Amino acid sequence: MMLELGWAAREAARTLAVTPAAKKTQALLAAADAVWAQRETIIAANAQDLEHGREKGLGAALMDRLLLDEGRIAGICDGLRAVAGQDDPVGEVLAEWSQPSGLKIKRVRTPLGVVGVIYESRPNVTADAGALCLKSGNAVVLRGGSESFQSSRAIHACLVEGLRAAGLPDTAIQLVPTRDRAAVTELLTMTEHVDVIVPRGGKGLVGLVQREARVPVFAHLEGIVHIYVDRAADPAKAKAVILNAKTRRTGICGAAECLLIHEDLKDDLGADILRMLIEAGVEVRADNTLRTVCGTVAAEEADWGREYLDSIIAARVVDNVDAAIAHIGRYGSSHTDCILTEDGAVADRFFAEVDSAIVMRNASTQFADGGEFGMGAEIGIATGKMHARGPVGAIQLTSFKYIVDGDGAVRA
Repeated sequence: MMLELGWAAREAARTLAVTPAAKKTQALLAAADAVWAQRETIIAANAQDLEHGREKGLGAALMDRLLLDEGRIAGICDGLRAVAGQDDPVGEVLAEWSQPSGLKIKRVRTPLGVVGVIYESRPNVTADAGALCLKSGNAVVLRGGSESFQSSRAIHACLVEGLRAAGLPDTAIQLVPTRDRAAVTELLTMTEHVDVIVPRGGKGLVGLVQREARVPVFAHLEGIVHIYVDRAADPAKAKAVILNAKTRRTGICGAAECLLIHEDLKDDLGADILRMLIEAGVEVRADNTLRTVCGTVAAEEADWGREYLDSIIAARVVDNVDAAIAHIGRYGSSHTDCILTEDGAVADRFFAEVDSAIVMRNASTQFADGGEFGMGAEIGIATGKMHARGPVGAIQLTSFKYIVDGDGAVRA
């Protein structure tokens, strides 16, 4: 079954590589219309997944990731339309120059070919990944999580409807039609059919993919997101940003997981922030210094460098920005980290020395999202350093080739 999907995807990729931009746009707009028209069907399918999740004992954060309601479906439609409205990256001339030999050389953006996307829980990834791969001229094989199986099937049917409306092959966007984990193992080794694997999920999934894949992987590690409150932080900004970063949605990779507070602030602003979080229903796991300031749970070594995806946050006092940077370097996941400060020099130091895919100042880490970056949607946040880093949108799903034009040139 997987080999058949692979062969079909490779054939579709050849078609997509030369598909005009207008056709891809037509397919995405038609898919958005189909998702909205079929929203009741999608919500009914999602109800089956939610029941399956309850039976499996999924936690509140994962159930929230899984949930689709009319508002979230509207968001899926908006994402499809936003991707449709972007400039087509395929064929863009990245550089152009001539050589004394008479050669005229262009570096031109091209699709990767076939992308395999393996993801957990969140059914909206079906639409996001399908849209971005299509926009960038790639065929895609989607393997959604068992928890979102029915929802993903319903959304995928709408994407296929969009492809048909534009006269494009159904096999441009394929969904693995089984929950069997053997399909994942097979997909990871399909070097003749798949050009890159993009995993989107927890540490367990990403670790499995990195261990077993023979196909190149865009690494999407867990989001161990830190916020450092510098002594030059604006109190009002700090409180607003931290509350949003932790509580807006606790189950996404941009949610804050660790709070680092400058030593000078522990008795006033730091204590106020911790009380604010506790009143908002967040369990604060603090170091010994902060525990004497505000009633919290005692942090253990395992709490540093942990992705909770829940209403829990670790907190500790640090001496200065250097100590904050050192903590992030030791316990971070190179995903997203933030500094709260009005001191430009300290912010510049943080930006230069924190080696994460996204580094922010005075802004909620919940903005760590391709849609909020103007990409329309994202497949995920790449934390590696090869090819793609940060939000992976349509442009990041392309490569390039060199077009060389001569006039009978020969090399001496």
